[in-house]
Amino acid sequence: ATDTRNQGGMLGVANPGDGWIYWTYAEPRPNDNPAGNGTAVARGHLVGSEMRDVSVLFRMMPTLESTGHFGGRMVFPKDGTLIITLGERSILPGRVQAQKLDSHFGKIVRINRDGSIPKDNPFLKSPGAKPEIWTYGNRNVQAAALDAKGRMWEIEHGPQGGDELNLIARGKDYGWPTITYGEEYSGKVIGAGLTQQKGMEQPVYYWDPVIGPSGMIFYSGKAMPEFKGNILAGALRAQALVRLVLKGDRVVGEERLLTSRRERIRDVIEGPAGELYLLTDDVDGKLLKVTPAG
Repeated sequence: ATDTRNQGGMLGVANPGDGWIYWTYAEPRPNDNPAGNGTAVARGHLVGSEMRDVSVLFRMMPTLESTGHFGGRMVFPKDGTLIITLGERSILPGRVQAQKLDSHFGKIVRINRDGSIPKDNPFLKSPGAKPEIWTYGNRNVQAAALDAKGRMWEIEHGPQGGDELNLIARGKDYGWPTITYGEEYSGKVIGAGLTQQKGMEQPVYYWDPVIGPSGMIFYSGKAMPEFKGNILAGALRAQALVRLVLKGDRVVGEERLLTSRRERIRDVIEGPAGELYLLTDDVDGKLLKVTPAG
């Protein structure tokens, strides 16, 4: 069962080549106390049109009644683990837990692909901490990818202003809601209005106004060599495919592609020949194939 209200429903799907299909979804939990919903991750074997051997690997806890900020991206490092991005549930009771290690809200978590906990997770031996936590202080992460060095990057939704590109490192605090480059939708400051604080990571890059990030890749350069190593990210609010040019670990250029289509780009993947496949999430959502002109 899925809770399909607002930002819920099916969130992500992946076929990492290990024989399993993985998916994330907003799970209704009417029997929890309190009742509500939360992000969940499951896997199964696809046999014909039937999904068999289905098991739930992870459930975001605690349960909260909210229809926003589920996160839901999955990344599959070569070490055989599964990294899952989450959100802080949008509402204030969830937001205040983004800095707390006894909650999955506002976190990126890391599990083994059978649902067990890796023995080198950073907070495994911290009293009261959720053992799955990999990083904390994240707002709502809907874009994540590994670079050529195997490092994880993510782009997360900020509030009004302050979408962030972050280079993710084990056990780090990314600051939300203590520091942010955004503000409340009312125009008021968030917390003390801080953008920096000792012990909290700064974004590599941020947007104000926001782009509404969703889905990203590091492009291989097979069909479009001038894009090699660039980040290509879907943008909902900006209605574009956003290209970020990196030099080292710094963004040195940004370009917005396909803006004339005026479509919200929900996801982007690279095909085997370097072509791009994009999903739009308008009412008549489309799967687009993008190849070099000419």
